[in-house]
Amino acid sequence: MKQLYLVRHAKSSWKYSRLDDFERPLNHRGRKDAPAMGTVLKKRKVSPDLILSSPASRAAMTTRILAARMGHPLEKVVYPAALYETDKSGIIDIIHRVGPDVDRLMIVGHNPDITRLANHCGSNPVNHFPTCGVYAIRLEVTSWKKIGRRRGKTEFFDFPKKYRSGAGG
Repeated sequence: MKQLYLVRHAKSSWKYSRLDDFERPLNHRGRKDAPAMGTVLKKRKVSPDLILSSPASRAAMTTRILAARMGHPLEKVVYPAALYETDKSGIIDIIHRVGPDVDRLMIVGHNPDITRLANHCGSNPVNHFPTCGVYAIRLEVTSWKKIGRRRGKTEFFDFPKKYRSGAGG
Protein backbone atom coordinates (compact mmCIF):
# COMPACT_ATOMS: atom_id res chain seq x y z
CA MET A 1 0.00 0.00 0.00
CA LYS A 2 1.16 3.55 -0.81
CA GLN A 3 0.06 6.86 0.70
CA LEU A 4 0.08 10.04 -1.40
CA TYR A 5 -0.31 13.52 0.10
CA LEU A 6 -1.00 16.32 -2.37
CA VAL A 7 -0.40 19.84 -1.08
CA ARG A 8 -1.11 23.13 -2.78
CA HIS A 9 1.39 25.78 -1.69
CA ALA A 10 0.22 28.36 0.86
CA LYS A 11 -1.14 31.76 -0.21
CA SER A 12 1.43 33.78 -2.12
CA SER A 13 2.06 37.49 -2.36
CA TRP A 14 1.44 39.62 -5.43
CA LYS A 15 2.85 42.67 -3.64
CA TYR A 16 6.09 42.82 -5.61
CA SER A 17 5.03 43.22 -9.22
CA ARG A 18 8.61 43.14 -10.51
CA LEU A 19 9.20 39.64 -9.16
CA ASP A 20 9.06 36.76 -11.57
CA ASP A 21 6.24 34.27 -10.84
CA PHE A 22 8.84 31.71 -9.69
CA GLU A 23 10.13 34.11 -7.00
CA ARG A 24 6.81 35.12 -5.42
CA PRO A 25 6.98 34.57 -1.62
CA LEU A 26 4.21 33.67 0.79
CA ASN A 27 1.98 36.50 1.96
CA HIS A 28 0.96 37.08 5.58
CA ARG A 29 -1.92 34.58 5.43
CA GLY A 30 0.33 31.98 3.81
CA ARG A 31 2.91 32.41 6.57
CA LYS A 32 0.14 31.79 9.14
CA ASP A 33 -1.62 28.93 7.31
CA ALA A 34 1.46 26.82 6.57
CA PRO A 35 2.50 26.30 10.22
CA ALA A 36 -1.14 25.73 11.21
CA MET A 37 -1.50 23.02 8.56
CA GLY A 38 1.84 21.53 9.60
CA THR A 39 0.43 21.17 13.10
CA VAL A 40 -2.73 19.54 11.69
CA LEU A 41 -0.58 17.06 9.75
CA LYS A 42 1.50 16.29 12.84
CA LYS A 43 -1.70 15.62 14.84
CA ARG A 44 -2.84 13.32 12.03
CA LYS A 45 0.53 11.54 12.35
CA VAL A 46 1.41 12.28 8.72
CA SER A 47 5.01 11.20 8.25
CA PRO A 48 6.12 11.13 4.61
CA ASP A 49 9.17 9.10 3.64
CA LEU A 50 9.89 11.70 0.97
CA ILE A 51 8.63 15.17 0.05
CA LEU A 52 8.88 16.36 -3.55
CA SER A 53 8.32 20.10 -3.83
CA SER A 54 8.19 22.59 -6.62
CA PRO A 55 11.29 24.77 -6.29
CA ALA A 56 9.24 27.98 -6.73
CA SER A 57 9.70 30.21 -3.67
CA ARG A 58 6.11 29.95 -2.42
CA ALA A 59 6.08 26.14 -2.68
CA ALA A 60 9.57 25.72 -1.20
CA MET A 61 8.67 28.00 1.73
CA THR A 62 5.46 26.05 2.33
CA THR A 63 7.41 22.79 2.22
CA ARG A 64 10.06 23.92 4.70
CA ILE A 65 7.40 25.16 7.14
CA LEU A 66 5.34 21.96 6.89
CA ALA A 67 8.45 19.79 7.24
CA ALA A 68 9.56 21.68 10.35
CA ARG A 69 6.13 21.31 11.99
CA MET A 70 5.91 17.60 11.13
CA GLY A 71 9.49 16.94 12.26
CA HIS A 72 10.42 15.83 8.73
CA PRO A 73 14.17 16.02 7.96
CA LEU A 74 15.03 18.52 5.24
CA GLU A 75 17.47 16.05 3.68
CA LYS A 76 14.38 14.02 2.70
CA VAL A 77 13.00 16.91 0.64
CA VAL A 78 13.75 17.12 -3.09
CA TYR A 79 12.91 20.08 -5.35
CA PRO A 80 12.54 18.76 -8.93
CA ALA A 81 12.37 21.67 -11.39
CA ALA A 82 9.72 19.78 -13.32
CA LEU A 83 7.19 20.23 -10.50
CA TYR A 84 7.08 23.93 -11.36
CA GLU A 85 7.14 23.51 -15.11
CA THR A 86 4.88 20.53 -15.77
CA ASP A 87 1.23 19.49 -15.88
CA LYS A 88 -0.69 16.61 -14.25
CA SER A 89 0.83 14.01 -16.58
CA GLY A 90 4.31 15.29 -15.84
CA ILE A 91 3.68 15.02 -12.10
CA ILE A 92 2.49 11.45 -12.60
CA ASP A 93 5.73 10.73 -14.50
CA ILE A 94 7.72 12.11 -11.55
CA ILE A 95 5.74 9.92 -9.14
CA HIS A 96 6.34 6.87 -11.34
CA ARG A 97 10.09 7.36 -10.82
CA VAL A 98 9.85 7.26 -7.01
CA GLY A 99 11.60 4.21 -5.61
CA PRO A 100 9.85 1.22 -4.04
CA ASP A 101 11.29 2.03 -0.60
CA VAL A 102 9.05 5.13 -0.37
CA ASP A 103 5.59 4.21 0.92
CA ARG A 104 4.42 7.69 1.97
CA LEU A 105 5.00 10.46 -0.56
CA MET A 106 4.11 14.15 -0.31
CA ILE A 107 3.95 16.38 -3.40
CA VAL A 108 3.87 20.17 -2.88
CA GLY A 109 2.87 22.00 -6.02
CA HIS A 110 0.60 24.38 -7.84
CA ASN A 111 -2.91 24.65 -9.13
CA PRO A 112 -4.54 23.70 -11.38
CA ASP A 113 -2.43 20.54 -11.61
CA ILE A 114 -2.63 19.56 -7.92
CA THR A 115 -6.43 19.62 -8.25
CA ARG A 116 -6.27 17.65 -11.49
CA LEU A 117 -4.02 15.03 -9.88
CA ALA A 118 -6.31 14.73 -6.83
CA ASN A 119 -9.29 14.23 -9.13
CA HIS A 120 -7.35 11.73 -11.24
CA CYS A 121 -6.12 9.53 -8.38
CA GLY A 122 -8.58 10.07 -5.52
CA SER A 123 -12.08 8.78 -4.89
CA ASN A 124 -13.67 12.11 -3.91
CA PRO A 125 -13.62 14.84 -6.56
CA VAL A 126 -12.39 18.31 -5.63
CA ASN A 127 -13.94 21.42 -7.14
CA HIS A 128 -11.80 23.92 -5.24
CA PHE A 129 -8.38 23.07 -3.77
CA PRO A 130 -7.59 25.96 -1.40
CA THR A 131 -4.08 27.23 -0.84
CA CYS A 132 -2.24 25.10 1.74
CA GLY A 133 -4.85 22.37 1.31
CA VAL A 134 -3.79 18.74 1.80
CA TYR A 135 -5.49 15.86 -0.02
CA ALA A 136 -4.51 12.40 1.23
CA ILE A 137 -4.96 9.30 -0.93
CA ARG A 138 -4.45 5.66 0.07
CA LEU A 139 -3.37 3.58 -2.92
CA GLU A 140 -3.70 -0.19 -2.86
CA VAL A 141 -0.62 -0.63 -5.04
CA THR A 142 2.89 -1.91 -4.37
CA SER A 143 4.62 0.35 -6.90
CA TRP A 144 4.28 4.03 -7.70
CA LYS A 145 4.25 2.99 -11.37
CA LYS A 146 0.79 1.51 -10.79
CA ILE A 147 -0.99 4.68 -9.71
CA GLY A 148 -3.75 5.65 -12.08
CA ARG A 149 -7.22 6.98 -12.59
CA ARG A 150 -9.38 6.43 -9.51
CA ARG A 151 -6.93 3.83 -8.15
CA GLY A 152 -6.88 5.50 -4.72
CA LYS A 153 -9.24 6.08 -1.82
CA THR A 154 -9.40 9.61 -0.45
CA GLU A 155 -8.41 9.51 3.23
CA PHE A 156 -8.93 13.20 4.03
CA PHE A 157 -9.01 16.65 2.53
CA ASP A 158 -7.89 19.35 4.94
CA PHE A 159 -7.37 23.05 4.39
CA PRO A 160 -6.78 26.07 6.64
CA LYS A 161 -10.33 27.45 6.61
CA LYS A 162 -11.59 24.25 8.30
CA TYR A 163 -9.45 25.12 11.33
CA ARG A 164 -9.87 28.87 11.61
CA SER A 165 -11.94 30.16 14.51
CA GLY A 166 -15.63 30.02 13.74
CA ALA A 167 -15.11 27.91 10.60
CA GLY A 168 -16.92 24.93 12.08
CA GLY A 169 -15.05 22.07 10.66
